[in-house]
Amino acid sequence: MVLRIETFPDVQVTILRLSGRLQSEHLDQLKAQLEASAGKLILDLDEVKLVDREVVRFLGVCESNGVEVSRCPLYIREWINREKASQPDS
Repeated sequence: MVLRIETFPDVQVTILRLSGRLQSEHLDQLKAQLEASAGKLILDLDEVKLVDREVVRFLGVCESNGVEVSRCPLYIREWINREKASQPDS
């Protein structure tokens, strides 16, 4: 996984641009980056090519917590939606 971070302090937005393979072994690094970021958070997945199930679940939780998942490949978006639909209501 390649992680590029862009911050826009004037509008308090942090964009984390991810590319390549995003797998469960990368989640600790990604969580640390999210926790260290301030303001609105955006995960840009435009260049992500491959994910695993744990990553999909994590992305769904991120969205539920207000993180924007943008430019998400269609297969990943559909998978996130299926995972959310299969989760019991809390």
